[in-house]
This record gives sequence, structure tokens and C-alpha cells, in this order.
Amino acid sequence: QVQLVESGGGSVQTGGSLRLSCAASAWKRYMAWFRQAPGKGREGVAAESGGGVTNYADSVKGRFTVSREIANNTLYLQMNSLKPEDTAMYYCAAYHSDWDYQPPLNRAAYDYWGQGTQVTVSS
Repeated sequence: QVQLVESGGGSVQTGGSLRLSCAASAWKRYMAWFRQAPGKGREGVAAESGGGVTNYADSVKGRFTVSREIANNTLYLQMNSLKPEDTAMYYCAAYHSDWDYQPPLNRAAYDYWGQGTQVTVSS
């Protein structure tokens, strides 16, 4: 088992920035950020492979940056140029595989989930 604890959410205005953090209790090779807006499904935002390979949803490319600090098992999501449509609960997720490939953005791949942190962007 691994516990994932997100932090860093909050309320900002359009164009603002936030940095989310996800502290993992153990190493898992693949980690990702997902989000879920009210009345919508959970969608993949950004993922990281543990080796620096990243994958982004088209809606956040050029605005969000995912990174990981290996030494303390922490995943980050730097969110810039935020838009009202970015408003959602953001979840951290993780799983392990010995295979090396582009980190996926489909939720079915991930075994472990955090409780989420709310991001609200006002216009």
C-alpha cells in the first residue's frame, strides 16, 4: 500500500498560478495528476514516469508542468495561466510497473489515489 497526500490547492483569479504537491509514502514508478469537475468524469492532466518522461493532456500543454522530487517521493504540478475551466478537484495517483513507457493518462492504469485538493479559478 502507498498513501498519497495532496496539498497546494486554493482559489485564484484567471491568469493566476498554483503549485500542487503530492507526498507519497513509498516509491511508485508512475505518478500522475487527475482532475474532476462537478458533473464530469475524472480526466488525466499530467503524468511522470519516474525517469523524467512526461505526458500532458492537450488542454494543459504549455501551461502546466509536472515534476518529481525522487529523494522525498513528491510529485508536483505547477499550474500557470489558470482558466475557469481548470476549476476541479485535483487528485494524485500512482502505480508501479517495471516496464519503461510513456506515462499514461487513463485512470484505469492507476492503483493508488489521494483524497484530492480543490482548485477554483474565478473569472
